[in-house]
Amino acid sequence: MLKIVHLIKRRPACLPEAFQQRWLQGHGPIAARLPGLRRYVQSHALLQGYRKGELLFDGISEFWFDDAASLSRAQSSRAWTDMRADLQGFLDTGHWIEMPIDLHVIKDGMVPNPAVKNIEFVNQRPGMDRAAFRRHWKDIHGPIAARIPVLHRYEQNHLAMPAYQGDAAPPFDGLAITWFASTADMKAGTQTEEYRLTRADEPHFLPDGHLPIIITREHEIALAGG
Repeated sequence: MLKIVHLIKRRPACLPEAFQQRWLQGHGPIAARLPGLRRYVQSHALLQGYRKGELLFDGISEFWFDDAASLSRAQSSRAWTDMRADLQGFLDTGHWIEMPIDLHVIKDGMVPNPAVKNIEFVNQRPGMDRAAFRRHWKDIHGPIAARIPVLHRYEQNHLAMPAYQGDAAPPFDGLAITWFASTADMKAGTQTEEYRLTRADEPHFLPDGHLPIIITREHEIALAGG
């Protein structure tokens, strides 16, 4: 399966509650008509996350297709044109980012219902070789973080290598996505020895300091004809 992610930012004049309703109920059914689409998930930032100010993104969309040919057919379809046109009505399209993904499932656990989904926007450590960064993230850091006891599922979404072919560097090198039963569990996880070891490993492949995150709840969108 091939996965593509859209990083979503609403227009400044649109309140988060209204944006989420428009995205889910208005836009969701339009995007669900893409030909060849196998799965479609919207992850909406928790409203309490806005109490401290504006978020980097308001959520992400995740689309799954069988292969690159299926994605290409979808992108050349009328349904894709309709989807992009609808986005103009409620998104800040200047901050809309598309990321083709190489998906690595690090911990394949069951996700509780409901759950919270933590999305971390990942960049490699400055000056580090890209292959070494990707290898360290997946093969060394992944197993360390997967041992955090309250973590139910852990995916690494590495930016697909063809996305690096342009002149400009991509905004992000990937997304680290983890699922927890609640925000209280997330907080409890930060008090564990496993979390301490996870943080201690980060300077080996990530920039100094915390990477930006959003905490979300996901919505699986029913596909047209599904």
